[in-house]
Amino acid sequence: MNTYIGIDLGTSGLKMLLVAADGKILAENTQTYPVSYPHPGWSEQNPEDWFAAVLRGLKALLAGQNNSAVRGISFGGQMHGLVALDEKDNVIRPAILWNDGRTEEETKYHNEVVGKDKLSAWTGNIAFAGFTAPKLLWMKAHEPENFARIAKIMLPKDYLAYRLSGAFCTDLSDASGMLLLDVKNRRWSPEMLQLVGMSEAQLPKLHESYEVVGMLKPEIADMVGLKSVRVIAGAGDNAAAAVGTGVVGEGGCNISLGTSGTLFVSSESYKEDKVNALHSFCHADGGWHLMGCILSAASCNSWWVNGILQSDDYKKEEAGLDECLGKNDVYFLPYLMGERSPHNDVTARGAFIGMRPDTTRGQMTLAMLEGVTFALRDCMEAAKKNGACIPRTKLCGGGAKSRLWRKIVANVMNMPVDIPQTEQGPGFGAAMLAMVGCGEYASVQEAASAIVRVKETVLPDAKIAADYEARYRHFTKLYPALKGLF
Repeated sequence: MNTYIGIDLGTSGLKMLLVAADGKILAENTQTYPVSYPHPGWSEQNPEDWFAAVLRGLKALLAGQNNSAVRGISFGGQMHGLVALDEKDNVIRPAILWNDGRTEEETKYHNEVVGKDKLSAWTGNIAFAGFTAPKLLWMKAHEPENFARIAKIMLPKDYLAYRLSGAFCTDLSDASGMLLLDVKNRRWSPEMLQLVGMSEAQLPKLHESYEVVGMLKPEIADMVGLKSVRVIAGAGDNAAAAVGTGVVGEGGCNISLGTSGTLFVSSESYKEDKVNALHSFCHADGGWHLMGCILSAASCNSWWVNGILQSDDYKKEEAGLDECLGKNDVYFLPYLMGERSPHNDVTARGAFIGMRPDTTRGQMTLAMLEGVTFALRDCMEAAKKNGACIPRTKLCGGGAKSRLWRKIVANVMNMPVDIPQTEQGPGFGAAMLAMVGCGEYASVQEAASAIVRVKETVLPDAKIAADYEARYRHFTKLYPALKGLF
């Protein structure tokens, strides 16, 4: 049976899957690399670390496998990061990541001087601090000598495709998050290129996520023990995760509890966000989607459990909290890295609210999980204001492994939550895109119908959901009350 490799290029590490054409995961491997925080609110990585991780990971992934069965390789990658190369293909500076907050002034310039109406008309979106276009303006203003050296810009996963195949390319789902793409018409926006001072020659060639962009370079194939392998464009991590959970076509929904958190609603037609709270992007299936992104989700959990409680036993910290669902007096604002959807505020910060002398460790743990979920509920409400009808959702990401968190999501959203059989998200979706690119399946929809399965559905409890509805209404008042303090 043919096999395919899916690469999930994350912020904290890179995960690879070897997947058979029937969806069975044959092997997996994880490689880690550092994140640099050179100034408060900044977040950077060295693209060379990603490529080194790929080479290490491929060798480990394929050890003992039938390498001759591998037909294609594709990617799901962290979005928005700015990777800049000079004319000799040298990386000019560390990549500025999706959760970097240095572009507050440039984001204001886009939204307030250029204007949200123009941005929406040109790109389908307004500016958010993590997007690529504001980073280019920051680089132009603060590092003009580096900006002048730019021959190519690309997104993180596209750097891997470039190193592996030589193809200077990107896909439409990932490109949507640059604020340089005319999302409705699936092409680069000439107005935005002029605004940031870039030419189309400096931007990668656009592809659908399932299209072949090249072949694995022979020297790399020899190095990792492969032969003739196609390289498929891949997708932004959220679109790839949606494919991996079967959220394709019209009206599907996926919530991801990764480092960041997302609400992803798929559509066969283009929908412009009318409330300036969500992203309107191309989808990896050839359609479009609305997406809300909160910058801190499972990262709040690791910050609280590992960093503050000095524990590594997540199950122990959650033990017994099922009985407290909907009854907690403590609230948590999860804005540790600022916030994107729906507040678009890089200065927002996390906060515990409502503590008393008898407040327990468990209540604070529960409040943290609830706060992340309430923030995702904010995104859900924005999607509904844009006309989305969402009767149920899939749930993926590292946080989805928590049974307690699954229950919280089902009751805060007050809808059935489907847990996919495979919880690998972006890596699994990337492997599916490789299958489509290599002709294993005729379309992304066909691949999803054939191999994505639901292993469990978590249903809301009417009483708990009603309690959470009241608590959510209180939560919505907290950010406006504290905004002036941030």
